[in-house]
Amino acid sequence: MNHPPQLRIPATYMRGGTSKGVFFRLDDLPEAARAPGAARDALLLRVIGSPDPYAKHTDGMGGATSSTSKTVILSKSTRAGHDVDYLFGQVAIDKAFIDWSGNCGNLTAAVGSFAISNGLVDRSRIPDNGICQVRIWQANIGQTIVAHVPITAGQVQETGDFELDGVSFPSAEVRIDFLDPAGEGAVLPTGQPVDEFEAPGFGRLKASFINAGIPTIFVNAADIGFDGRELQPVINDHPELLARLELLRAHGAVAMGLIKHIDEAAQRQHTPKLAWVAPAADYQASSGKAVSAADIDLNVRAMSMGKLHHAMMGTAAVAIAAAAALPGTLVNLAAGGGEGDSLVFGHPSGTLKVGAGVSRQGDAWQVDKVSMSRSARVLMEGWVRVPAA
Repeated sequence: MNHPPQLRIPATYMRGGTSKGVFFRLDDLPEAARAPGAARDALLLRVIGSPDPYAKHTDGMGGATSSTSKTVILSKSTRAGHDVDYLFGQVAIDKAFIDWSGNCGNLTAAVGSFAISNGLVDRSRIPDNGICQVRIWQANIGQTIVAHVPITAGQVQETGDFELDGVSFPSAEVRIDFLDPAGEGAVLPTGQPVDEFEAPGFGRLKASFINAGIPTIFVNAADIGFDGRELQPVINDHPELLARLELLRAHGAVAMGLIKHIDEAAQRQHTPKLAWVAPAADYQASSGKAVSAADIDLNVRAMSMGKLHHAMMGTAAVAIAAAAALPGTLVNLAAGGGEGDSLVFGHPSGTLKVGAGVSRQGDAWQVDKVSMSRSARVLMEGWVRVPAA
């Protein structure tokens, strides 16, 4: 029996922050996949190796975790004041599904580097030495992000001594500024810093619903039987607990106004995120590193695609920074209350410092900017091959 040869598509495999993904230039995709739709989704699913009932991604580029099953499509921006348009797809592991509803803050750190190296940033804007500010239009959520990419001898500088908990080796620091991360929506979608909703299996819970970076449901760790120091095995090795937490997320999404019925949550696996917060406490990170309560302001744990994240999603870190700066939210209270434009939080892999600038616009709060530092590196570049449809 004759079968067509595999497609050969230019691609770059990159780490950004604590995530990895396959990066494409829009113009390099097969013509049918250059527009949103079934052809694009089918191609990217095959690149990653999903759906995989074995949850291993043996026959694809994915890493069988939410942090490593990601795709990025970039193109030169036609939007005034921007260099590159960034579209992110979160690929499900065991389902034929790609969630296009949100951003990946970690991979954002790699977008600027890819854009510079692949001719998507005008050469006149790239210094011979120094920092190149890459102006990114995040197409999933319609927001502006600025990546500050180090340049040496006209090329992206990837090596350095910046250490990021959750990443094994040091690299060059890339600062990311998320401008107006709530976008056109309200940072407090219900208008309140704390709401209550009913969650089967947990009872009536207090929650802070935050729309910044990515829609996030924050609850108190103690209210759901945790202490905020959990590592992945404590959560991810228990299917029944994972199912309860997913149901909690679904009910929170309804209460937050993102969906009308909990059944719709299955089509929004990437958003909203569910996170729990607790006051600062000593713990041992997954690497064995001791984290002291004296060095952090609070502990945060977050779910991503149905599992406890091994570190912290970049977009959820934006939500944490924003929530901490808003008086009276559960995040703000867990951090001790009061005001401040930066904080350090503990996550399963260690700690992360974030900063937020907020202002009052009439009766509502506005998040002007959230900043954090990540790193990025090209792991492999060339072509990916996938069987022709």
